[in-house]
Amino acid sequence: MKNLYNGAISFRKKDFETHKALFGDLSNAQKPHTLFIGCSDSRLVPSLITSTIPGELFIIRNIANIIPPYKKGNNFPATSAAIEYAVLSLEVENIIVCGHSNCGGCASLYKTEEQMKDLAHTNLWLELARPVKNRVMQMLPKATFAEREWMTEQMNVLEQINHLFTYPYILERFNNDKLSIIGWYYVIETGDIYNYDVDKGYFELING
Repeated sequence: MKNLYNGAISFRKKDFETHKALFGDLSNAQKPHTLFIGCSDSRLVPSLITSTIPGELFIIRNIANIIPPYKKGNNFPATSAAIEYAVLSLEVENIIVCGHSNCGGCASLYKTEEQMKDLAHTNLWLELARPVKNRVMQMLPKATFAEREWMTEQMNVLEQINHLFTYPYILERFNNDKLSIIGWYYVIETGDIYNYDVDKGYFELING
């Protein structure tokens, strides 16, 4: 607890002062260029891995970076509402869906009912990614744990991008070249970020 309070004091005295003019500009409005949809995992820090400053990213984080398919009055309105606000009100130019290595949410897809019995809400949420597990099991029935983990985490990014395209206003903007949809896979232990290349059909290391 003390570390958190000390962090707040340090922010006000150091980081805030460094960017004081920026925060002044942001005090009445925001105009982020990108909606970043990532996992809630504490090891994934969107602004850190993108080297962005306050005001650039509109961020949605949840277990396994899941995007509910579009449906009016759906059972998972929080994420859908944030997407709607980012695209229709803030008019972001890009959407990044970012998965990562060693994702606990993706790993939980393979747990038994007994293992998940105390995580009822988590289990319900993960139903949105259950098709990913089924496809991985069909494609790699004899995969090692590491192979299955890697494939599940990357295929989940693509599954959630497919869910994005069920939102009519996203599909319209994408087709009119007003919105870019980007799939990323972040490897925690190396800092590498892989971008999904639609033409090549696989994730490719971002390496300028």
